[in-house]
Amino acid sequence: MAELNSSIVPLLVVLISTHLLSANAVYNIAEYGAKSDGRTDSTKPLLGAWQAACGSPGPSTVHVPAGSFLVRQVTFNGPCKSSKIVIRIDGTLVVASDIGRVGEWIVFDHVEGVSVYGGTIDGRGASLWACKATGRSLLRDAWMQSLTFRNSKRIMISGLTSMNSELYHVVIDDCEGVTVQGVRIMAPGNSPNTDGIHVQASSYVTITGAVIRTGDDCISIGPGTTNLWIEQVNCGPGHGIR
Repeated sequence: MAELNSSIVPLLVVLISTHLLSANAVYNIAEYGAKSDGRTDSTKPLLGAWQAACGSPGPSTVHVPAGSFLVRQVTFNGPCKSSKIVIRIDGTLVVASDIGRVGEWIVFDHVEGVSVYGGTIDGRGASLWACKATGRSLLRDAWMQSLTFRNSKRIMISGLTSMNSELYHVVIDDCEGVTVQGVRIMAPGNSPNTDGIHVQASSYVTITGAVIRTGDDCISIGPGTTNLWIEQVNCGPGHGIR
């Protein structure tokens, strides 16, 4: 058997290492213990998959398979080792009904190069809206926004459906380079303060091809926002873009 040229061995090692680093590592939340029954708390499995993806040296994917997954308040913190992380949602993330007055449900903080594709997030806000309609003071400040990106760069949100958020559906806060495309945002026309997309203190944000049906602003623009581009947004019911 011919011996392998010693000068080729280091090259092969480099090629193999490069391939391993460039391969897309997939972390399925079901493999971390998530259950698709809509009742079992899948917060820890979801966070475990994120931590694995965040710590990956190359591109990585957090996969939410088909089914309904109950999730409590969760924050995906960066910065990450991986500069390209995809959150692929084929099923539905459903908020826990006893989550309490936490203000935010799903948060990405200090991340870069994160993309969220497909799927549904369900804020189940109907019961809170009904309580608020009674004027009970205990619930006056019990608002919770569904999806927040904060202090982040190079973000993509594509094909996501957000339904029945208690408060704002999608919040972009202090971010740079965000694309929101082909999203569907749904809440009844009489649901209070259910803004579809809220942008504040952010730059180079593009929102295209969205269908937004809410009880408040379809897109609301907060202070400190620059270079915001909006086109092909189907808005209504709702209070428009302002």
